[in-house]
Amino acid sequence: MPPQRVLIVDDEDNMRHMLKVLLNKAGYDVESAPDGIQALRRMEQSDFHFVLCDIKMPRMDGMTFLNSAKEKYPEKTYIMMSAYGNIETALEAMKQGAYDYISKPFKNDEVLLTLRKAEERERLKEENLRLRTKISEIEKRYSFGNIIARSEAMAAVFDLVGKVADHKTTVLITGESGTGKELIARALHSDGSRSSKPLVTINCGSIPENLLESELFGYKKGAFTHAVKDKPGHFEEADGGVLFLDEIGELPLSLQVKLLRVLQEEEITPLGGLHSKKIDIRVIAATAKDLNKEVENGRFREDLFYRINVITIHMPPLRERRGDIPLLVGYFIDQFNEKLKKNIEAPSSKAMSMLMDYSWPGNVRELENVVERAIVLATGRWITPVELPFELTQAKNTHPDFGTHETLSIKKASKTMERNLMEKALKLTGGNRTQASKILEISRPMLISKIKQYGLG
Repeated sequence: MPPQRVLIVDDEDNMRHMLKVLLNKAGYDVESAPDGIQALRRMEQSDFHFVLCDIKMPRMDGMTFLNSAKEKYPEKTYIMMSAYGNIETALEAMKQGAYDYISKPFKNDEVLLTLRKAEERERLKEENLRLRTKISEIEKRYSFGNIIARSEAMAAVFDLVGKVADHKTTVLITGESGTGKELIARALHSDGSRSSKPLVTINCGSIPENLLESELFGYKKGAFTHAVKDKPGHFEEADGGVLFLDEIGELPLSLQVKLLRVLQEEEITPLGGLHSKKIDIRVIAATAKDLNKEVENGRFREDLFYRINVITIHMPPLRERRGDIPLLVGYFIDQFNEKLKKNIEAPSSKAMSMLMDYSWPGNVRELENVVERAIVLATGRWITPVELPFELTQAKNTHPDFGTHETLSIKKASKTMERNLMEKALKLTGGNRTQASKILEISRPMLISKIKQYGLG
């Protein structure tokens, strides 16, 4: 590694010579200048890491030099040297951007210590920059918008979002309630070529069936009793942009036919209208239902299912991405600290263990609500089990803890899982061993044997 380069600026020959000898012995590469004007010329010709500059000098004093040098070379580290009577001036220099100052007369160790401190600061700045760059790269790879995740399960989701965001292809987002399907829809919009156009969201399950058609396709004046003027529908509002149909599994069969036609023909006819209108939209749909089963049961049209299921993005439940829980908890704590004017630092180790062990049927939305509740109730700096809901503190861990050496055994982990499944089946059937054996898909004698083995009697 090449030596650090230092420029000494002082009008006294003896001072320049003494500092040069001292710093050369300490391993620095040193040049000097008798005033600010020559120092600026040296800086134009050579690159320096640190500049030691006296404040009182002829032709151009230290403050004038500092202002000129900082304007041209703001990234350099400037250390001012001043006699006792110039301390106030030295402090003013620090306000103008100098890193530190040394009072004359000084001991040799003071100069070396100040330079070592400046070197450490520069090293920390470089390390911080590298870390910020690395974090930025990670965020680009593993996050979109307000979606917070670092798990491999979500990395696959983000990778797929990145691949399809820029295309018009219809996307179906599946997953349990609370997994963040709408956030993915927003990410697809904001990361795509239609980001400058509108994103229109409609929840197909929240609007009464008799109003849904007019909401989607609009209506003409006089189409029904209270239609006193033309009103565009959500499809027309989204023209050029993206229409997000949330909970599409709730869409009535009568409207499924019309939606299929719109997707195929790319044109709409408002309620009471005589002429169709061409539209250019990208459709993103989402559902918490299993549409394959809905098709089998005759509640969802097969042709519409194939039309919207061009690209499927499945949002994994939180129990399948437990590694994201600490990250999400930290994010929600920051959010609610600001919103609720609190200063909570983190969950206690016991509270975090409970958060990690819980099955999260409500997924990320439930976790967010739990964190908000805990912050509201917390009286100290930490979230403790006292602030967590009853169902979390009473929940038993239904998955093996793979964090310890002993449970890395596949044999032991398999036995733990087998016991948990049997316990669940017996609880579900009220202790009926015949029904439990059918659910577990094992023979009744085998179940009885296992009950004795695991002490489940």
